Amino acid sequence: MVEPIIKIRDLHTQYGDKKVLKGINLDIYPYETFVILGRSGCGKSTLLRHLIGLQKPTQGYIYIKDNNFVTASEKEKNDILKNIGMLFQSSALFNSMTVGDNVALPLREHTPQPDSTIKIMTRMKLGLVGLSGFENFMPAELSGGMKKRAALARALAMDPEILFCDEPSAGLDPIVAVGIDNLILKLKKAFKMTIVVVTHELESVFVIADRIALLHEGEFIFVGTKDEMRRSEVPVVRQFLQRAPDEDDMDKDKFLNSLIGG
Repeated sequence: MVEPIIKIRDLHTQYGDKKVLKGINLDIYPYETFVILGRSGCGKSTLLRHLIGLQKPTQGYIYIKDNNFVTASEKEKNDILKNIGMLFQSSALFNSMTVGDNVALPLREHTPQPDSTIKIMTRMKLGLVGLSGFENFMPAELSGGMKKRAALARALAMDPEILFCDEPSAGLDPIVAVGIDNLILKLKKAFKMTIVVVTHELESVFVIADRIALLHEGEFIFVGTKDEMRRSEVPVVRQFLQRAPDEDDMDKDKFLNSLIGG
């Protein structure tokens, strides 16, 4: 059997009395596109911060290629992170640097390559995401979709084994969002890497996902394929797929309608 590239075991996160993650367990396998889906406030962003080492959980472990990421030393953690790319929701480009310098930054920080080689590698990565010739542009000169592509090129700069994407199509118009989804599929095939996407965008999920995990109130209530999700009879899964409002929201609507005579 294929060993998971990421293993999450009994992971808890608590802020004061508030439990955000409640003992979750998950296996993510090499070369799959795995989508973590859920509503706002369900714990997705907290889990992602744990997965990229920005925050330690209250309890539990994360293994990346059998390395315990939670208990790793700073040096061990940095070595693990060199094999991980991260596409941030806001793109997180440095506005004072050109697009080319943004993409080249990880290579300059973490490799001994000469600048001439780094420039060639930067152009290659920008070409992969459809931004050939944009090396000397500033981030402020790019559209929202182009910023996402530039940030994706930077995330790929070190040829990572694992790519994390936080809401990759958030804030984009539908046509640009589809372009980002198709780009993720193309890059997965080209680089043969594991991609983990955190999102609440159902349209993207059913384009890019091999498997899906639905996080609800700090727990995974579904893990499976797209077809298995469509067939699921779990009430929260059905509500999510049908975009049905909560009962509380329906009561609020009735109250508002009564105020305006609806």
